Amino acid sequence: MKNIVLLGATGSIGVQTSDIIEANPSEFNLYAMAFGTRIDVAKPIIERLKPSVVVVKDSSVKEQLINQIDHNITIYSGLDALNELVTEPDVDLVVNALLGSVGLKPTLAAIRARKQIAFANKETLVTAGHLVKAEADRYGVDLLPVDSEHAAIHQCLRGENPSEIKRMVITASGGSFRDYTRDELVGVTKEDALKHPNWSMGAKITIDSATMMNKGLEVIEAHWLFDVPYDQIDVLMHKESVIHSMVEFVDQNVMAQLGTPDMRIPIQYALTYPDRTTYNLSSGLDLTSFGTLHFQDLSFDRFPCLDMAYQAGREGGSMPTVLNAANEEAVQLFLNDQIDFLGIEKAIYDALSEHQRIETPDLDTILDIDQETRKRVRRRH
Repeated sequence: MKNIVLLGATGSIGVQTSDIIEANPSEFNLYAMAFGTRIDVAKPIIERLKPSVVVVKDSSVKEQLINQIDHNITIYSGLDALNELVTEPDVDLVVNALLGSVGLKPTLAAIRARKQIAFANKETLVTAGHLVKAEADRYGVDLLPVDSEHAAIHQCLRGENPSEIKRMVITASGGSFRDYTRDELVGVTKEDALKHPNWSMGAKITIDSATMMNKGLEVIEAHWLFDVPYDQIDVLMHKESVIHSMVEFVDQNVMAQLGTPDMRIPIQYALTYPDRTTYNLSSGLDLTSFGTLHFQDLSFDRFPCLDMAYQAGREGGSMPTVLNAANEEAVQLFLNDQIDFLGIEKAIYDALSEHQRIETPDLDTILDIDQETRKRVRRRH
């Protein structure tokens, strides 16, 4: 049985991870979980799975939780407790489902403690991919991807020679506004943006899907996870979300991974790796119900956030840190009704344009740039 630490337990990935743990009680034990402030979401998970340890955002949330839990449990608060939690000797696997760059420090702590990591926090690799990859290589830790696209690539590469990869193709549903022209995006509402046609996800990633920044972040993540140059990573629109990604090899054979749009499937794959176990939480893929699958190129003119992500990734250094921080802040401003939808991409463009690139930033520099970028974006609005 694997003892699991679940970081970001109240987010979309975290909740779906708890479903997998609950459905497989002989294989997984929720040893500990961490969340910010959403006691209403966390409490049912705690009551069902009874973790030994819980870490929350601050002392105020800790006091509220203590008064609502009636069984024996250890509760800590703060980021230091989070970083210590992932290094506990009893921990076998860390699921990093934290939202945003806050996942960087616990990821590095878990790697240095040689814990297996199931990775749903793409922002950490975007922000500091060179540091995370170097530490993972140094300590011999596999980063098991949870995102459906990277889980698909991971499966396509099992048993294959990485030197024989010709290109990777990451598929994109297109998000809420995939059929809109640029002119039609003027004045779109937050409510419209949050209506994803295929996937059930949290607000931030749903907006990222609408701007196509999620694919840009996934391209940068794929670059670090699979050590593939950006020129060998393509993105295609695939509205049905049946093929989650593909790998083309030098002999022109193409491997594709197919499945229903259910995030619990790649989550379970990461938790059981290198084995597989029966999945019973939803019905399997019925290709006859689709009939035809569609693919089309994505225009950088239509989706400039994707273009900016490629550019930031290719420039490297501190540029992806700025890209991610500016995007996180801009999305939050949009969700708070402080900027319009097209203002997201403008905020990111401005932040990238104003930044003086640093070639090989260390951790402290990355964290400083992250905070400075956020402040700059907020000051403008």
